[in-house]
Amino acid sequence: MLGVPDATLGEEVKAVVVPTSGASIAPEDLIAWCKERMAAYKYPRIVEVVAAMPMTATGKILMQAMRG
Repeated sequence: MLGVPDATLGEEVKAVVVPTSGASIAPEDLIAWCKERMAAYKYPRIVEVVAAMPMTATGKILMQAMRG
């Protein structure tokens, strides 16, 4: 999870998810699941499902690439 800019609140919570091979997930289902189990300020308002995380040459996740 990471923070992305928001015009009203300053930042919103965004989740970037990589499903396991053969699995699929709907962003709405993940938001609903999190909403039931997390505090209101913690659950993601935005969910992006990707095939793989963007990585640097050394294997670190590029957080800046996921914010946009």
